[in-house]
Amino acid sequence: MLAVPAVADQLGERFRAAGHRLYLVGGSVRDALLGRGNEDLDFTTDARPEQIKALLTGWADTVWDTGIEFGTLGARRADHVLEITTFRADAYDRVGRNPVVRFGDSIEGDLVRRDFTVNAMAVEVHAPRGERRFVDPHGGLAALAAGTLDTPATPQESFADDPLRMLRCARFVSQLGFAPAPRVVDAMTEMAGELTRITRERVQAEFSKLMVGAHPRRAIELMVDTGLADHVVPEVPAMRLAIDEHMQHKDVYTHSLVVLEQAIDRETDGPDLVLRLAALLHDVGKPDTRRKESDGRVSFHHHEVVGAKMVRRRLRELRYPKVVVDEVAQLVFLHLRFHGYGNGEWTDSAVRRYVTDAGPLLDRLHKLVRSDSTTRNRRRAAALQRSYDSLEDRIAALRAQEELDSIRPDLDGNAIMELLGLPPGPLVGKAYKHLLALRMERGPLAHDEAVAALRAWAAENGV
Repeated sequence: MLAVPAVADQLGERFRAAGHRLYLVGGSVRDALLGRGNEDLDFTTDARPEQIKALLTGWADTVWDTGIEFGTLGARRADHVLEITTFRADAYDRVGRNPVVRFGDSIEGDLVRRDFTVNAMAVEVHAPRGERRFVDPHGGLAALAAGTLDTPATPQESFADDPLRMLRCARFVSQLGFAPAPRVVDAMTEMAGELTRITRERVQAEFSKLMVGAHPRRAIELMVDTGLADHVVPEVPAMRLAIDEHMQHKDVYTHSLVVLEQAIDRETDGPDLVLRLAALLHDVGKPDTRRKESDGRVSFHHHEVVGAKMVRRRLRELRYPKVVVDEVAQLVFLHLRFHGYGNGEWTDSAVRRYVTDAGPLLDRLHKLVRSDSTTRNRRRAAALQRSYDSLEDRIAALRAQEELDSIRPDLDGNAIMELLGLPPGPLVGKAYKHLLALRMERGPLAHDEAVAALRAWAAENGV
């Protein structure tokens, strides 16, 4: 029914020879049944941790025992990363998510404590080929065929033991395109607040995997509908309160989900976490800036400024790396800049500033801005795309004439100090900024022109 990798056969033979049982289990079985390749393999066994270590030593290329207190050892053999865990029969204090580790004696007892039935299947690899048992006590194969996420025990028991499983459910919705069983949705709605027991780092890891999955919109909708999003990204459900100023969508929330999908369609090198986060969160500043104007229209003035601050605060709270926080916040801050372009009346200086402010994010900014057009008015949508085509053409033309991606003043700090007889300090920085602004406005200057401009600035400022 499924192909077991040769490395699993080899490991199974070692465990059988030592009198132990070994099963390929969990996501490894699920992915094999789905035809999804996976170099990472999970096993469970009746062998105790020290016995596992002894069986791996001398066979695996590398062995690590950082999880040995929880009964888990890791190993690498050629291109495969293996994780072998002793049968578990854990109990949870239901305050944190760390179990009181108890080893079990049966594969059935181990499988009942797993998160979802599609991950609660196992294949004997200690038995010879042709004699192996497929272990599926909770209907995981039927659930896999139906694309359903259900729990081996009741969802309430499963999520009380480990609330992160609720977010993992949303992650599997995104990655696999599956739908949670009604009782799972009910339990998630009832117990969403339990997610606060989980560390922000673990929440962020699951949310990131969800965001780079194949169907993140479905997962976000599940999180919002169950209340889970209130404890991860509360700014997203809050967007349901704001009506889009173009009156083309039910709310800003729906608009943001469409932008997310359109941004995904524009990806060229695989899933882009930064672009996807920016697409989802680009309008989070709208609820706080929503105003009704005298003509009856709704405005959201400066929502990009407010939104960038909100995004920075939320991503920091979720413990994202600084580079991710900075890049997503900058994209949110810049996503409206293009709308000042109008009919192409920007000066070359404005185009230079657009490119310079975007820096290495320019390609992502192009994708985000184009994706932000969700109007159903085909004529208006086509006009927006033509306008952005025009801006990209101008960027390309300027790039051909200048080193547009690395604009610097025509004189560097050393030259400024030498020409004006200044020591290092704030005055040099002010002179540098003046020359940079001049470079933006007028383009590249000849050396003599730059020197003259610097001396004129110095005279005007008493330097």
